[in-house]
Amino acid sequence: MSKKEESKWPLPFSKPEEAGFSSERLARIRPGLQKFIDKQQVPNLVTLVARHGKIVHYDAQGCIDLENKKPAQKDTIFRLYSNSKPIAGLATMICVEDGLLALDDPVSKYIPAFKNSKVLASNAAGQSQSGPSFAIPIVPAKREITLRDCLRNTTGLATPQRFPVSLMPQFKDIIAESGWDLMELDKPPRKSFREMVEAHARLPLTFEPGTEFEYHVGYPVIGVVIEEITGKTLEEFYRERIFKPLEMKDTSFYLDKKKLDRFSSCYQPKHDKAGWSLTVYDLAETSEKIKGPKVCYGAGGNMGGLLSTVADYARFAQMLLNNGELDGMRLLGRKSVELMTSNHTGNILVPMFGPGFRFGIGAGVYLGGSPRPIMRSVGTYGWGGAAGTTFFADPREDLIAVCFTQLFGGMMMPGNNYQDEFERLVYQSLI
Repeated sequence: MSKKEESKWPLPFSKPEEAGFSSERLARIRPGLQKFIDKQQVPNLVTLVARHGKIVHYDAQGCIDLENKKPAQKDTIFRLYSNSKPIAGLATMICVEDGLLALDDPVSKYIPAFKNSKVLASNAAGQSQSGPSFAIPIVPAKREITLRDCLRNTTGLATPQRFPVSLMPQFKDIIAESGWDLMELDKPPRKSFREMVEAHARLPLTFEPGTEFEYHVGYPVIGVVIEEITGKTLEEFYRERIFKPLEMKDTSFYLDKKKLDRFSSCYQPKHDKAGWSLTVYDLAETSEKIKGPKVCYGAGGNMGGLLSTVADYARFAQMLLNNGELDGMRLLGRKSVELMTSNHTGNILVPMFGPGFRFGIGAGVYLGGSPRPIMRSVGTYGWGGAAGTTFFADPREDLIAVCFTQLFGGMMMPGNNYQDEFERLVYQSLI
């Protein structure tokens, strides 16, 4: 790639003042985030800010291998976990535009095992789950789970958090088949995603579809549906319809060994008498993302989900902010993007963010009215991942911002609010 081409990738660059930013204020991002690295609250941070389609800030700090002090670079590769969900939302909307499915299609149209779902009657009636198993009748659900339910997290599919302990012995074999433990990188799936979601369909729902929010559990289903209707693996479909058109050259479900030197190890918090520190969760060179089996395409983030760089993800985010187009390549129609980034959960609370936030097709959306003061504009959308990645796009300010690290479960560390700090530092730089 020539220097002239590099100046336009991942997006063109601009002087901050020309894009409505203060250079002096943007310069505060690096020291503002360095304190989290110095305190061992994150191992590294790669950040990018763009406005009006042009980059005004792009930086890398910290290490991708703490033991060997290997520095993070702008092209460091990260596990996205749930930052894979917005890409799954885009893939679904592409299938909608192709006429392959509709958001309100019942899942059973594509996976017959979901036909005639049952639900825990006590939960559907808003009663307590406590008491012996015979006190929780299982009855037919009022309606079937739809693809929209899967994408907006309102399926009612059973999860360890909601399923009554008293019923677990009765369904222990099905639970084992359903893959509740797939968020762990060191546990490759025992069965295919198709087999696991079909097993999950045999468990009673914990609430009526469309009435409550339960995160993630519908996304393995969406992945199976996309593969069913396209006749391709998610890797193949994503590469053909998303990654190649957007020139997302480092995004995939598994790592090319030639790129190992750019792949960050993943860390997790550790607490002992000396206080908080970071310990290895998934070492880069021994990760399942290199070893395999390379058949686990987690649409919502299972097994780490997609791998990507800040540069690749910025191109994805800018395409959405451009209403479905980037560099003359249109992936989605303007109204489809509008639909994708609108409120699909009505008044159902999204617990991880609280009042003011709702969920769209693969991403959270800010509607305003948060009880805590925040700078982001109404209509801002985005999402994050379990290993510390996050992005947001603000249509009102014509702004995108991406902040990636590799720390699984970092929010358990007191004061580890680097994502909030990054957002504040970005917005206070506007002039």
